[in-house]
Amino acid sequence: MTSVTTRDFEREHQAATGDRKYSYGFDEVMRGYLVRTFAPHFRGRRGLELGCYRGDFTAHLLPHFADLTVADAARDVLDLTRSRYGARLRYELGTFETMALDGHYDAIFLVHVLEHVDDPLIVLSRVRDWLAPGGRLFLAVPNANAPSRQIAVRMGLISHQAAVTEAEYAMGHRRTYTLDVLERDARDAGLAVEARGGVFFKALANFQFDRLLAEEILSADYLEGCYDLGMIYPDLAASIYLVARRSQGG
Repeated sequence: MTSVTTRDFEREHQAATGDRKYSYGFDEVMRGYLVRTFAPHFRGRRGLELGCYRGDFTAHLLPHFADLTVADAARDVLDLTRSRYGARLRYELGTFETMALDGHYDAIFLVHVLEHVDDPLIVLSRVRDWLAPGGRLFLAVPNANAPSRQIAVRMGLISHQAAVTEAEYAMGHRRTYTLDVLERDARDAGLAVEARGGVFFKALANFQFDRLLAEEILSADYLEGCYDLGMIYPDLAASIYLVARRSQGG
């Protein structure tokens, strides 16, 4: 395992909310579809969200978990989330590689977060230890093989599908996953994968989806069709996901 580097997480958050747009309206579409994909696997009442950004995905989790903790390494991010939800949540500040958490969780969420950490095996191994008996990890990351990225390669915008651009790196990205590599990391960390797949067939960039949604060119039925295709062709989806538990003896 590699050592954890010193990083300025507040600066990465500022880069993500600066001139280069990081959060899109399309992201809210994806959040809804991710929870819809995960929800059949939910059990228990105690949840943990690792990496809360501004609490946008948190809003989708609150109806499902009576006891929800959010954790982040950036104080300003955690403060933004606290300003939205107050005493409805528990809050933990620190890096996932070093923080100490109280107790175990029925559901742990790493949604578009693992690509940001310095050493995914350290983080996934700690997540394994934080899972309650019967608990599940819900893991989602952007897909290197999404058609939008394949098109970007052919346009000369990125060098290869798994590339991390300078702008992405400034915003905290450290890698771009494919499904096989994601499963390898989960297995190496002592996790057993119970479900895997893709969420939302994606041939356009986020900003293009935002423009089409704003102009009401894309219908709800079109979005549903893309969601269905993502399940059929996970390698061409916007996000890839795993649902995992502690492996026997792990």
